[in-house]
Amino acid sequence: MEQVVLLDDDGNPVGVADKATVHGASTPRHLAFSCYGVDDRGRLLVTRRARSKTAFPLVWTNTCCGHPAPGEDMADAVHRRLERELGIRATELRMVLPDFSYRASQDGVEENELCPVFVARITGEPDPRPDEVEELDWWSWPRFRDAAGDPGSGLSPWARLQVPLLDALDDPLLVGARG
Repeated sequence: MEQVVLLDDDGNPVGVADKATVHGASTPRHLAFSCYGVDDRGRLLVTRRARSKTAFPLVWTNTCCGHPAPGEDMADAVHRRLERELGIRATELRMVLPDFSYRASQDGVEENELCPVFVARITGEPDPRPDEVEELDWWSWPRFRDAAGDPGSGLSPWARLQVPLLDALDDPLLVGARG
């Protein structure tokens, strides 16, 4: 059973809970992450969450999201999820927004996460798990930025909040993706 790390308002761990029990109408604050994966051609791998997901099914979003297990290094968790969800590897991985936090609700399910954001150079041909990813596509950064600015685009609320913050960074992977 997958567990998540519960946090207080200051981001300090205060316990753990089964992941299946925390995402509901009133979700306790917990630790998560988002990852934006870019290939050697500067394309961003964008995924559409599986229809079977409890939180935000069929929503387009960044490459992958997840939760570190209690005691798991955050970078190790990102590598684990990239491999598990998409069958790809990150050859470069760095945390670029360590303090990103958000709340969002859809269809009676709330997200309430301290969600550090990573960028990665990814390799390999994606082989998505159908219980995690409904579909995927390679987008340019300008296309993703445009989707983030369009409330009707179907892009996840966390990605829509992260894009302006990512745009303000001078990270080489993101600069390359911007074209």
